Amino acid sequence: MKKTEQFRNLLNAKSLQYICEAHNGLSAKIVEETGFKGIWASGLTMSGSQAVRDNNELSWTQVLATAEYMADVTTVPIMLDGDTGFGNFNNTRRLVKSLEKIGVAALCIEDKRFPKTNSFIDKDQELASIEEFCGKIKAAKDTQLDPNFSLIARTEAFIAGIGLEEALKRAEAYRLAGADAILVHSKKKTAEEIESFMKEWGNRHPIVIVPTMYYNTPSETFEKIGIRLVIWANHLLRSCIKAMQETAKEIFERNSISTVESKIVSV
Repeated sequence: MKKTEQFRNLLNAKSLQYICEAHNGLSAKIVEETGFKGIWASGLTMSGSQAVRDNNELSWTQVLATAEYMADVTTVPIMLDGDTGFGNFNNTRRLVKSLEKIGVAALCIEDKRFPKTNSFIDKDQELASIEEFCGKIKAAKDTQLDPNFSLIARTEAFIAGIGLEEALKRAEAYRLAGADAILVHSKKKTAEEIESFMKEWGNRHPIVIVPTMYYNTPSETFEKIGIRLVIWANHLLRSCIKAMQETAKEIFERNSISTVESKIVSV
């Protein structure tokens, strides 16, 4: 089964599905070997792995090169975190063409201005107009050659602090523009914004979430309210940073590798 079909099956599954973050070929392979049915090629962690800000400081060609390594060593579908599409609708169109060529199954774009600002930074989050973002969605869908390639439209209405009504308005506009699913993002410590959204949204279209901040919410809650796909969005990079810091410190302080050998994978 093609990767694009596999991803569509995740979106249309009757039970809640999960995918996990990766940021290079090695981490993507680990995600697949662990058992996940899909991979989130995270803009945050790809940027972080190169020690640059999640602010489109990696060029779109650098992101594509990383995604190609990930796609080459895995058999499960990848959804690329495409930020704002790296520009206007023409940039988004070129991105879709390139992703299909390298075997990436899905693209997620968000309704912010380019260059994007990371959602967890406490500063003004300027959103694109609904009309502009719908133009990107239509351009992406008109461009794809594989009918199963998926476009996920991410609304940052809650991140921008403009409320439930605007989140619903944008999500519905994006659905009508042709998006295959809607990602609703929130940085609250609880899932209250997501729950309020789902209460009004019903089951009209697949909803994807990223519970990085409301991590204490049980997954059963997400399934109960009708979420289709959960993204564990940044935890592999965060865990490997912690492990590398601890290993480097131990080697530095002891001027020896003897005590770390049993804690790391073999050569």
